[in-house]
Amino acid sequence: MLRSDSFGAVMVIVLPAAMAMAAAAPDRDARAVPRPRAQGYHGIWYANQKTDDEYKFKYSGGLGTYPSNHLPMAHYAEKAQKTFFVYGGMAAEGALSDQRSLLIMVSYFDHRTGMVPRPTLLMDKKTDDAHDNPTIQLDDKGHVWVFVAAHGTARPAYVFKSAKPYEIDSFQQVWETNFSYPEPWYIEGKGFLFLHTRYQEGRRLFCMTSPDGVAWSEPKMLAGVAQGHYQVSWRYKDKIGTAFNYHPVNGGLNARTNLYYMETRDFGRTWQTIRGEKLEVPLTEVKNPALVQDFESVGQLVYLVDLNFDSRGFPIVLFVTSRGWQSGPKHGPRKWTTARWIGNGWETNGLPLAGNNYDCGCLHVEERNHWRLIGPMLAGRGKPAAPQPYNPGGELMMWTSDNAGRLWHSRYLTYKSPYNHNYVRRPVNAHPGFYAFWADGNPRQPSESRLYFADKEGQVFRLPPVMLEDFAKPELVPLERDAHPAPASATAPAPTPAEK
Repeated sequence: MLRSDSFGAVMVIVLPAAMAMAAAAPDRDARAVPRPRAQGYHGIWYANQKTDDEYKFKYSGGLGTYPSNHLPMAHYAEKAQKTFFVYGGMAAEGALSDQRSLLIMVSYFDHRTGMVPRPTLLMDKKTDDAHDNPTIQLDDKGHVWVFVAAHGTARPAYVFKSAKPYEIDSFQQVWETNFSYPEPWYIEGKGFLFLHTRYQEGRRLFCMTSPDGVAWSEPKMLAGVAQGHYQVSWRYKDKIGTAFNYHPVNGGLNARTNLYYMETRDFGRTWQTIRGEKLEVPLTEVKNPALVQDFESVGQLVYLVDLNFDSRGFPIVLFVTSRGWQSGPKHGPRKWTTARWIGNGWETNGLPLAGNNYDCGCLHVEERNHWRLIGPMLAGRGKPAAPQPYNPGGELMMWTSDNAGRLWHSRYLTYKSPYNHNYVRRPVNAHPGFYAFWADGNPRQPSESRLYFADKEGQVFRLPPVMLEDFAKPELVPLERDAHPAPASATAPAPTPAEK
């Protein structure tokens, strides 16, 4: 069913569809159970697919907030003045062990006190695979819901609900089932719309709905083109949008390409294109009305990073383009790219260069056309801003634009770090004091991994790895005095033929 080496590389065997779909019904009467607290914050170290070069792995490192298509991983609750978050944890001694085990962790940052509690250990997932990392969502009463993924069909997935609103002491296991890449969204007055993936002859995109998190609709397939898809989604008022790529039949899982977008405005009953054209789902053809841009015809791969909306509800997709799946400069230039709907078409702009296909950041869309992008990027003139160059992640930079991504200004958030920073996540309803959340780690060999967050102004805080009390203040990480912006500004290049 599942085979792994000492570095955690995983091979998943796809089971028949009937077995993949089989799951026990949600348990409405399950009792909430108090959960233990950890003594500090440690992210999981994970690696996938060894390579015969200096970069060691296809992707690897501190992947406590991995992957980009687990959304969301943090959620600000205004009533409680807390940002709740989840991550894939690891025992303090786990970095030195070949038996690392993924711990599903839940915690919060209290904006009133500036402190965090000891994180809650929700469960030991009995694997080191960071694809099993959790996502989070709060309902309209303040209950904390945690969706714990499975990677394929080799292990179960789970849904948990906190016993009390805005608390993380006790959780009820609502459901043991199977899903991968969970993206749950809660809409007040309606309930949950749950986007996820099921391994059925590849990665197929599905959605389910529930008024209460317990009674769920039957899974509805949304897309099943060739070998399947990865997606990123987000909510804008009562609308849920999703952007996705696809895996060609002859290209294998390393050939993800093309960009698609669709949305629902009626809680998943119908899906439509950005122009309002109703879609017949599931989508099964490469060329279909949801296609935003054909990258396959020009030999470019598409790695999805984030999805957001402007003040009009128009989507902006953030992704990285590349010409090969291997790490290193030979398949460059890799480019951070945005595709945004402008009312009568898609405008695509290139951003700063990326060092790796799996560089992951988050895009905040603020007032008018002000954008704020936080992520690991190459510095001026293509120089790697990374402790471990061309592996996933690097030093974090904050890029801001006042004209919707045409001209950018930058500065470092981290500098002279021992490890790469990566998988920067944007909270739902992000509070200025907790604007981005991520982990670090060495992508070339097992290492410790710390958890961080940044405020809107760019101050970086490290969550305490060791806690002597029940609550502690995160540590401010000072920026080196010589950490100057690099470059100070950058203009998005004119669209290439692939972007027109």
